[in-house]
Amino acid sequence: MNLAILLLLCAAPDAAAVWPGFLGAGASPLAADSLPLEWSPTRNLAWKAELPGHGQSSPVIWGDAVFVTAVEGPLKDTCHVLCLALSDGKVRWKHSFESSDKVKDSVYVSRAAPTPVVDERHVFAFFESGDIVALSHAGKPAWNRSLSQEFGKFQNKFGLAASPVQTPDRLVVLVDDEGPSYLVALQKDSGETLWKQDRASRVSWSSPGLVTIAGRPQVICSSAGSVDSYDVASGERLWTFDDVGGNTAATPLGFGDGRFLVGASPGREGQNADGARKSNLAMTATFADGKWTPSVAWRNEQAMPSFGSPVVHRGCAYWVNRTGVVHCLDAATGKAHYTQRTKQSIWATPLGVGDRVYLFGKDGQTTVLAAGPEFKVLAENLLWDPASLKVDEGAASKEDSEERRRAAAMFAGPVQYGVAAVNGHLLIRTGAALYCVRKGE
Repeated sequence: MNLAILLLLCAAPDAAAVWPGFLGAGASPLAADSLPLEWSPTRNLAWKAELPGHGQSSPVIWGDAVFVTAVEGPLKDTCHVLCLALSDGKVRWKHSFESSDKVKDSVYVSRAAPTPVVDERHVFAFFESGDIVALSHAGKPAWNRSLSQEFGKFQNKFGLAASPVQTPDRLVVLVDDEGPSYLVALQKDSGETLWKQDRASRVSWSSPGLVTIAGRPQVICSSAGSVDSYDVASGERLWTFDDVGGNTAATPLGFGDGRFLVGASPGREGQNADGARKSNLAMTATFADGKWTPSVAWRNEQAMPSFGSPVVHRGCAYWVNRTGVVHCLDAATGKAHYTQRTKQSIWATPLGVGDRVYLFGKDGQTTVLAAGPEFKVLAENLLWDPASLKVDEGAASKEDSEERRRAAAMFAGPVQYGVAAVNGHLLIRTGAALYCVRKGE
């Protein structure tokens, strides 16, 4: 486990009830049988909480507190941070504030996409407007800043989605944009800048990852043509690897011994196909003679994700894409075990727990696979009844071209965007609601 994350977990009230960051960064291990295998709208659904506006971020958990973000208004005018009770889904408090950079609300622009992080004292929420706020667990503001006002307005017409990562004393935020791009570390207690490293402008939505390599915690940024490593303490860039392309969405996730996965997508129109074909891989870095050298452990030219990140569970690496195809590879060698299609498009990152791998379909069906080299479907679970679905008939009308109005239809219903899990509880977030499934409900 990453040393910085291990120190963070030492402050947790209960190691079995912590999911403090994006994709579970810093989460304590889940018991093999802690989550239900099957659920439906009438079985094992503990509660459903309606959320204001819309959001694409995942929830985070600290003890019995669940934190989640959303934006609301025709210009994404208002940013929301909510705290709910894990036990029953009731809202404990809501902190709302005016966005410092208003842009038209659209299904084509990120909407509360960055996932917050939480520690024993505060929850830290970053929005694609550039606003970042620190709140106590009781909802009291500690500090706030607008990175877009301080360092330059964001120019990516599709918004920003990178989630922060944290160590015990600092928050690290990646802004990769067509305008000013940078990686910045903020002091948790005050919000003050500890260090800032400028980066080349680019179009990307990927989040950084924290990986310990050769005993040194590093911030790894896999983004639009490069994989870059930065020292957590000083911000010094340690190494760069640029033989990649199409890596604009996936987070580099470590899986032991300083190794991590890089994911890359060909893009909606296949514009990044050549670069992506060589950029789904496992890599690490070595330190010798005062110099860091990155290296590729293996590549696989067939496995490509779309929006989620590749993960490793029980010796297998899993890539899924928006057409519902899952690629299962040997994590040590990259050799393919199988390639199979599931019944729904998949946008979220898979979750491995015990002898299962959960694949969260875009339109509400979660396919549970047996972990391991053989493809075996254990369950197919619907989170909501399609017959009772509330469709946003106005989603298409908000768009300013016929092409966009046609494509907006895929966003008319709810989408399974992301999850969080602690022993006994699985939280699934859609744009306007948060669901909790657990055994025996």
